[in-house]
Amino acid sequence: MKAIEVATKNFVLYDDVLEICRELGISCAGESSELNDNEVFLVERRIESVKKRKVEEAQKAKKNKKIKLKKKVEVSNDIKKKKGMEITRGEESGETETAVEEHESLAGTSVESEITKEPGAEKKVEPGRGPRPGSEGQQDRRPAQRPSHGTQGDRKPYERRPDGQQGGDRRERPAGAGQRTDSRPGGQRTDARPGGQRTDNRPGGYRTDGRPGGQRTDNRPAGQRTDGRPGGQRPDNRGDGRPRPQGQGPAGARGGFRPRPGGKDDAPASIEIDDAAAKKQKGQQKEKEKEKEKEKEFRRLTKKEKEEIEKDIILKKKHAQEQKRLVSIPDKINITESVTVGELAKKLNVKASEVIGKLMKLGVMATINQAIDSDTASILAAEYNTEVGVVTLYDETVIKNDQEDKAEDYASRPPVVTVMGHVDHGKTKLLDAIREANVIDSEFGGITQHIGAYTVNVRDKKITFLDTPGHAAFTTMRARGASITDIVILVVAANDGVMPQTIEAISHAKAANVPIIVAINKIDLEEANPAKVRQELTAYDLVPEEWGGTTLFAEISAKKNQNIEDLLELVIIQAEMLELRSNPKLIGKGTVIESRLDPGRGAVCTVLVQSGTLHVGDSFVVGMYSGKIRAMFDDKGLPIQEAGPSAPVEILGISGVPAAGDPFEGVETDRFAKQISQKRLEYKRIESAKKVRKVTLESLNEMIKEGEVQELCIIVKADVDGSSQALTESLEKLSNSEVRVKVIHSGTGGINDSDVMLASASNAIIIGYHVRPTGKVSDLADKENVSIKFYNIIFEATDDIKAAMEGMLSPIIEQKVTGTGEIRQIFKVSKVGTIAGSVCMSGKVSRKSKMRIIRDGVVVFDGTLSSLKRYKDDVSVVEAGQEFGFALTDFNDIKDNDHFEAYEVIETAKKLS
Repeated sequence: MKAIEVATKNFVLYDDVLEICRELGISCAGESSELNDNEVFLVERRIESVKKRKVEEAQKAKKNKKIKLKKKVEVSNDIKKKKGMEITRGEESGETETAVEEHESLAGTSVESEITKEPGAEKKVEPGRGPRPGSEGQQDRRPAQRPSHGTQGDRKPYERRPDGQQGGDRRERPAGAGQRTDSRPGGQRTDARPGGQRTDNRPGGYRTDGRPGGQRTDNRPAGQRTDGRPGGQRPDNRGDGRPRPQGQGPAGARGGFRPRPGGKDDAPASIEIDDAAAKKQKGQQKEKEKEKEKEKEFRRLTKKEKEEIEKDIILKKKHAQEQKRLVSIPDKINITESVTVGELAKKLNVKASEVIGKLMKLGVMATINQAIDSDTASILAAEYNTEVGVVTLYDETVIKNDQEDKAEDYASRPPVVTVMGHVDHGKTKLLDAIREANVIDSEFGGITQHIGAYTVNVRDKKITFLDTPGHAAFTTMRARGASITDIVILVVAANDGVMPQTIEAISHAKAANVPIIVAINKIDLEEANPAKVRQELTAYDLVPEEWGGTTLFAEISAKKNQNIEDLLELVIIQAEMLELRSNPKLIGKGTVIESRLDPGRGAVCTVLVQSGTLHVGDSFVVGMYSGKIRAMFDDKGLPIQEAGPSAPVEILGISGVPAAGDPFEGVETDRFAKQISQKRLEYKRIESAKKVRKVTLESLNEMIKEGEVQELCIIVKADVDGSSQALTESLEKLSNSEVRVKVIHSGTGGINDSDVMLASASNAIIIGYHVRPTGKVSDLADKENVSIKFYNIIFEATDDIKAAMEGMLSPIIEQKVTGTGEIRQIFKVSKVGTIAGSVCMSGKVSRKSKMRIIRDGVVVFDGTLSSLKRYKDDVSVVEAGQEFGFALTDFNDIKDNDHFEAYEVIETAKKLS
């Protein structure tokens, strides 16, 4: 049983129950606390003792708190008639003394009280604390006003009783007291109750329900109600009690009801309450009435009219839903090259089932997790009037930076200069002269194999140089270098002039909108012709300033260190004109220049910082991978703690090997970095998924022909990612209609066991570029018969693969006619068959020649000779003008005047263009 239920059952306050529980050591945290049977039994026993103790304390307090007040009672004639009381008036000047309890809560019945106190003995009346309308004569039973003790009421105890009791003599009761309703005689009480203070602390007064006096039968204490019931009219039809005097308004009457006009049978009249709650209630009532009227009207309609109304309502709802859906569909969305059906539906704000249904109408069967290409997605989005933009993987997962980019935080940064040009025109030699360090000797064949990033100090100013390969295979790397640079130095050899990679470098620089400084190298050679170079470059809009153009030119010799200072001066002038500035206070961002897998340090990447500052310990996202910077090294290999704009650094702590050119972005937390990485890996998986393939007659024909196509499978392993990409692209370009090069795997790092097993399973060869296998890997390759080739220069690898492909090509077959003639006579020989007697008209006929019989311009036989004779002798060759006879293999239908052609089949090896 709950604690509040125990208090209600025993008619005591909850505070009393809580105090008793504390005394008994019973845990009681709140009103809803549960008590077991034993605890309830102990609490109820203690409640009885507490009740008795309170009654005794109340009696003692009343004896000590009695005061004498003068009271004059006036009763109206209406009251006399209703109650049937006989009023006895005292003397006009007579005054009656009475004892009244002093209790503040019962003193505020009205400002104009029935009790007129002597000056100096009046008590203040608290407004709003009077009796409620309809309960005149009764004590206010509201929870906040009910007293815990007191005897104030109609039935007052008197001290002048002849029998010595406190109740007073009936004949001596004051006027207005009225006839007793219980017919109790004066004198000694019949129920042996003592006079004076009531034991249950109930106030005095006439009981209107005729209940006898004495102790309450249910032992309920007086005071505050424990069940929270409000006061007012009693539910047991008890009377109204003593009425209020005439002319006196209701004291403390509740709002919302007027005082009774008279009599207990008159109900209180309601008062209109003009407030928000009443208005709301009226509005709700009106709406209900309107709904009822509509229901009545709907019931009067016929069945057909009802069906039409219902259909109209359904159509309106569908129209509203369609309009709402169309409003939510965006005007433009961005997707990658491949997108799943579910992702597309999410971007369009429509259900996936709806998208699948429209795909089925287009003839494409796809599930919610299946990837579709961007063209199909565009056609599908066009039905919703939505434009589709195809973006890269990194544009789809943009990392937003909430840092404030203040203009006052910007500072000048070093320029990033990319050296570009044709192969072996002296780019690395120029950087070597600038850095005064011998780098070119470590490059195989004197050819730069991948991008090198270096920082040099020129007149107390830093310049970052990027050296890009000039070989044709490194187109991607040159384009990447042009996209992250500020200035391009175009190196052109004075003896060679403009070459194919020179033109390509100019195109990349112009596409990136980067200014070009032309460095005419090798002017120390006798065959150097700088004027010719200038003339050739004008065809590509590179006009020297001295000729009225805007392009800066410098004639240098990197080998002999001539005019290098002039070239650097031009770089500084161009950088000042560009006003290169960046905010170093932001989170660092950059671009991956190169990446590789180091056996001892894991994934390593070279990053060019483009904005902000990178610190050791920063979390980052690079491409599809994430991590935290464990260590940073500058271009000289020295460890550093931070790197600002335009600084090339080598970073450790990546979860994978990113691709060269991937964006490097710092983020606030490692958790956020991992979320972005997982999202990009998911998009990459979608892009790599097989696209839906529609079968048509053309594609079916191609699929049949695929069985005739030779395939050369290759595994590429390189030291850095840029070289791996370049080699893969070069090899795949060698494919033709008969032999296809398929790079089944490419990566960075050394050749390992898994590479060998993959090559064995797919019948592939392994090409190692600047890498070597371990001893165990070599043994495994010999065991599995896997061919591993090693190269240090890229075009050597492409030449060898080209030769291998030519060996797989089917040879070119040609037919060469060696002799012609005419059949003159037919001979039938047993055991031999038909022999054609013929004359060789031109050329010659050999025993190994193939023979073609022609009759009336139609070839009736094309096959081999079974015998060749002159007279009775077998011969190997018959010359022109000679007569001879021959027999054909499995053919005897030879006739006179048939013609023949002798020919040879010549096979020629096919070469790759």
